[in-house]
Amino acid sequence: MTPPRTPTRGRPPAASRELLQEAAFELFIENGYTGTTVDQIATRAGVSRNTFFNYFEAKGEVFWVELDAATERLRAALADQPTDTGDASSAPLAIRQAMLRSLAELESRHVPFVLTQYDLIGSATELQASAMSRFATQARLLSGFLERHGVDAATARTHAYALIACVVSAAQEWANAGPQRGRLEPFVNRAFDTALAPLSPHDR
Repeated sequence: MTPPRTPTRGRPPAASRELLQEAAFELFIENGYTGTTVDQIATRAGVSRNTFFNYFEAKGEVFWVELDAATERLRAALADQPTDTGDASSAPLAIRQAMLRSLAELESRHVPFVLTQYDLIGSATELQASAMSRFATQARLLSGFLERHGVDAATARTHAYALIACVVSAAQEWANAGPQRGRLEPFVNRAFDTALAPLSPHDR
């Protein structure tokens, strides 16, 4: 068994979060998701149980470190775009660029554990709920941006979830591509192109 790590004094929050995530993934591989406890994760990482809850609300939250960071980058990227223009025609390109920018940092080593090791997780209601809450947060960011560009609320929500579905599909393809998969961004770009392209007769 791997001995507990000794935490570095003054470790930055991001590093501590990633340390806990790494410890959790090691234990999920060894014991399965349901067979791993928060106490075990904290011990493996060399921190206290309270420290774990300083960074994560529940065990299932450890899966989403990269997704949470991407959501914050998306928030910043959307904030950098002009708003309240009332010009709906400019919104699709702006929102696509913002989404690609938010994912640009995700390389092969960042592929979600949940997509490559799902057999170790099984059906986890807690995990599914935490994923959906994050997709809902992203949908609010995207639909809010579209509404500020003059798109009605119902249409904005539909487009927001459609774009998120493209990213989810691309992430699955990315995970299945193996160790030489490279960056996520090109997969998402292709998914956007496919979803936005007219259907051929064979697709109908």
